[in-house]
Amino acid sequence: MDRTDELFPGYDEKGRELIRKAYGIAADALDGQTRGNGHPFIEHPVNVARIVADEIGLPAECVAAVFLHEAQRFPQENPAELSGAGFGKDVLTLVDGLNKISTIKPRDTRLEAENYKRLIVSYSKDPRVTVLKLADRLEVMRSLDIFPKASRERKVLETLMLYIPLAHQLGLYNMKSELEDIYFRYAEPEQYRAITNKLKSTEGDRQKLMTQFIEPLESKLSAEGIKYKLKIRTKTAYSIWRKMQKQKVPFEGVYDVFAIRFIIDCEPDREKEHALCWKVFSHVTEEYESDTNRLRDWISNPKPNGYESLHITVRNKDNVYLEVQIRTKRMDEIAENGLASHWSYKGIKHEATLDKWLVSVRHILEHPSEKGNSEYYEDDLPEPPSKEIFVFTPSGELRKIAAGATVLDFAFDIHSNLGIRCTGGKVNGKAVPIKERLQTGDVVEIMSSKNQKPSPDWLNFVVTSKARTKIRQKLSEAEFQKAAEGKELLERRLKNWKLELNDEDLAVLMKKTQHKNVNAFYAAVGEGSIDIADIKNFLDRKETARTEDESSKPSEKPQGNQARKQVAANDDIMVIDAKNVKSLDYKMAKCCNPVYGDDVFGFVSIKDGIKIHRMSCANAARLMELYPYRIQKVRWSDSPSTSSFQVTLKIIAAHEPSVVNDIFDTVNSFKASIRNFNVADNDRNGTYVIQIKLSVPNNLELDKVISQIRVKKNIIKVNRL
Repeated sequence: MDRTDELFPGYDEKGRELIRKAYGIAADALDGQTRGNGHPFIEHPVNVARIVADEIGLPAECVAAVFLHEAQRFPQENPAELSGAGFGKDVLTLVDGLNKISTIKPRDTRLEAENYKRLIVSYSKDPRVTVLKLADRLEVMRSLDIFPKASRERKVLETLMLYIPLAHQLGLYNMKSELEDIYFRYAEPEQYRAITNKLKSTEGDRQKLMTQFIEPLESKLSAEGIKYKLKIRTKTAYSIWRKMQKQKVPFEGVYDVFAIRFIIDCEPDREKEHALCWKVFSHVTEEYESDTNRLRDWISNPKPNGYESLHITVRNKDNVYLEVQIRTKRMDEIAENGLASHWSYKGIKHEATLDKWLVSVRHILEHPSEKGNSEYYEDDLPEPPSKEIFVFTPSGELRKIAAGATVLDFAFDIHSNLGIRCTGGKVNGKAVPIKERLQTGDVVEIMSSKNQKPSPDWLNFVVTSKARTKIRQKLSEAEFQKAAEGKELLERRLKNWKLELNDEDLAVLMKKTQHKNVNAFYAAVGEGSIDIADIKNFLDRKETARTEDESSKPSEKPQGNQARKQVAANDDIMVIDAKNVKSLDYKMAKCCNPVYGDDVFGFVSIKDGIKIHRMSCANAARLMELYPYRIQKVRWSDSPSTSSFQVTLKIIAAHEPSVVNDIFDTVNSFKASIRNFNVADNDRNGTYVIQIKLSVPNNLELDKVISQIRVKKNIIKVNRL
């Protein structure tokens, strides 16, 4: 027996011959081609054809069209040659339609089902082409594991946005439900496992409920001569999850997890079918209390897609609510697979119900805006992920980005350098500014300029962390560069004017100009927003005031031991009074940079007077051992008269772009300002080596800064130098 005879036994000899011929062409054309799992590629069209034949019920011409379409995926045949192979106009029209709609790219649809339907209509007028395409997608989704991760994610999204709504509108409910469940399995794997495991564990309970439900009805239905099959219809995992989300209830709180379905065996005569359905309905409602508000009569008024069934919710003696569905065998077949399933295999090409369905499908495709076309199903259609949007590059690459993202976010998502140079974009061919919000399905082209520079304003509208981090990083780099230029300029001018800007003066100027840190102050000088002449005037006025103050004092200068007494608590302990730093002969040692509050000692040097060192200074032990007679006990005055002590920190951090910004934010949250900052890459260890020079008022504030930096993510080590 030929393989096609085994695969498609339901067709007559003429139909099998047509399929046999098409299969042979496909097998030759696809010879040597394999799928992602290593299997021969012919496996794909065979599986699609079986869905078309067994699950949807389309005729042999449609099965043959599937094989001929796939044969042209790797072109060895062309329509002209096929036309001479005796396939007939119908088959060739289907093949042509499939070939055309297979060229539709997701970018062309903008991931909108209505756009997709419009394109299908423009490419093929035969509605069967749409059904064949859905069968093809179902086979792809069943084989999703064989595709690479990126391709898998794209196909899952396309199925959610394009194919599930299409199956929904065409009344292919089984197909729609299966596509939803596959989508759910890949999109929410944990939730999917939890619900499917719950369904398995409660299967026995559902079977027991059905047995108890039918017991009091069996004799009554038998006496009426009604033949039927009882079936449990369990909601799909996806439908249950949607109800749980919508109603905010656990699995146990979803009352219609399953329905009991009567499938009545009778002749396909509508009057007899309706009479039998209502008889079963009356027996059920006599035995069980019914909720008339939940009665759904789609027998008297079938849905536009041909769906016929009676639905009623009843309550049993244990107060358990059950949904009951009543339909005939013919109605069930149509409800499961759509009206296409009623196309007979026995060569009856013009059965009224199928023709009616094909007319309905064509109408749906050609009139997508009509409200009634979306009211075929009780459950809502799936909703796309709310926290993400999906947009396309001009080349058709699909990219996922946070909801609310702008053109600028998208530019940074593609590449950091493109984000930095971004000046705007084109969304679906229309020019837009960088702050334009994107929507799922947008085709986005980024416009850039080499002269573009990041602005602090950008941080007000970007939403992705990558964009925010890169913008902050670039702004910081620009500020440091501008600060270095400003500092160099100011120092050069002050040197020419023979003026000095000490830390106390700098603190006053920063407060006056409302700059939070030293870098911002010097950057403002570099940009010209702070006039250097104003700084000169400030220093001149201060120098004049100091001179006048000194001239009003007695001319006698205190002797050295008298000066010492000004800052002494007793004969051998010197008190460090920052007010008199210049008049007293001492300096802060640069090797350890003491800060107010540190445990310190003085060392009498030959040229620089007394140098103040921290007790923890690396040089302390050596100085005390070699020169004990030069050690001076010192202590801090009760309160410092300056809020500016220099200190250097060495930070080892993981190689993450956000680290620098985290350090800046931490320092700025305390009474500290950055005087200098240097970052070096240690490629061998994959770390940053950061040296940061701070100005702090005391060691308590410094300890706060160090402790907060240490607990930051990606910080490995913090040392005070």
